[in-house]
Amino acid sequence: MLADDDVLLREGLASLLDRSGLEVVGQASDAAGLLELVREQRPDLALVDIRMPPKYSTEGLDAARAIQQEFPGTAVVVLSAHVEVEHAMDLVANGHRSGYLLKSRVTDVTEFVDTLKRVERGGSAVDPALVQELVAARRVHDPLGALTAREREVLALMAEGRSNAGIGQALWVTEGTIEKHVRSIMMKLRLPEAAEVHRRVLAVLAFLNAH
Repeated sequence: MLADDDVLLREGLASLLDRSGLEVVGQASDAAGLLELVREQRPDLALVDIRMPPKYSTEGLDAARAIQQEFPGTAVVVLSAHVEVEHAMDLVANGHRSGYLLKSRVTDVTEFVDTLKRVERGGSAVDPALVQELVAARRVHDPLGALTAREREVLALMAEGRSNAGIGQALWVTEGTIEKHVRSIMMKLRLPEAAEVHRRVLAVLAFLNAH
């Protein structure tokens, strides 16, 4: 099943897929038409443009989510002109029968068709450009990025519920040394020193959220 408001692109994809041995059972120009066809035809795979009428925002993505929920037997691959990390990860979070590909990077027909078949068989596909964006974003927003290796060790042991004395015993250093590490961790994580918050708990939450 194909869904794209660009009729030339859609017809071109249909022709390409037909020649590659994939049967195109229907085409749609908008999300509503796609969902109607999927309900009628129950295709093995839906290839969907992320932006479609009427607003050209996330109509295709919303339709893809709906298909995943209503018809788990239909694999979904979204085609996008841009890297949209949040949208893509929301779609492929389950890592099963879903994919996110950039239109501009689909240059090898055989590889493209193989990717669609892999997703249809139960796999997943994420464009390498998206992976690069995710890595870059994690580096920028990683709250633990400023910590030293030793401070990360201390924080990991804090997350296990150990006291400063217990951490010191585990790392074979004095409790005073651990206290210095803890103060440094709090400062680097920019945790407020206030009566109404427990900084140690906040530090542990930051550690858990980053793993």
